[in-house]
Amino acid sequence: MIRKKIKRTYRIGKYIFYKETVVDYRETFWSFVSSFLGMALIGYVQSLYLSPLENVFLIGSFGATCVLIYGTVHSPLAQPRNLIGGHLISALIGVTVYKVVPEPIWISAPLAVSLSIIAMQYTKTLHPPGGATALIAVIGTEHVRSLGYLYALFPVLSGVLILFVVAIICNNMTHQRKYPSNINFSNRAKGIGLPLKKTFKKLQGNL
Repeated sequence: MIRKKIKRTYRIGKYIFYKETVVDYRETFWSFVSSFLGMALIGYVQSLYLSPLENVFLIGSFGATCVLIYGTVHSPLAQPRNLIGGHLISALIGVTVYKVVPEPIWISAPLAVSLSIIAMQYTKTLHPPGGATALIAVIGTEHVRSLGYLYALFPVLSGVLILFVVAIICNNMTHQRKYPSNINFSNRAKGIGLPLKKTFKKLQGNL
């Protein structure tokens, strides 16, 4: 009896270890493609309007967002409501805090982050990179801080929408991925992704 329990525990442990360590190369491929494409598009838009030294559009919190919406597609924190709402609310709070309490930094920075967390919790738009978006509004470069509330629109909302559109397309190119998790929304998104998937396969066949 004890031996059977030990063997059963061993089999379960082995299965869990396998599931946690196995690498799905299709998943990693689409994570790479989508994150590269999303960030590249934001960088390209920036290059059209700003000099290479003014990396205003490429704010650091977008990198963390890419991990969520392209690497953990099914996470509740990666869904559109959280993605768009979390960034936008946090940006507005960050700018407001900077205008009201610009100094000292050891008060304004934590205040912006803490208030953004509370706001995201109350509005059910919790998105971890949002905390960084609020922080950047306070500690960013002079160019970023001079944007004022425009910061919430450009670069935050514009960049988030670019990342979102890429997520809708790339995260629905395979059967393993479904984004957003809302069934009705994701079925419509599949209608966008499938034609592109067929085109992609044709291109592969021609190479």
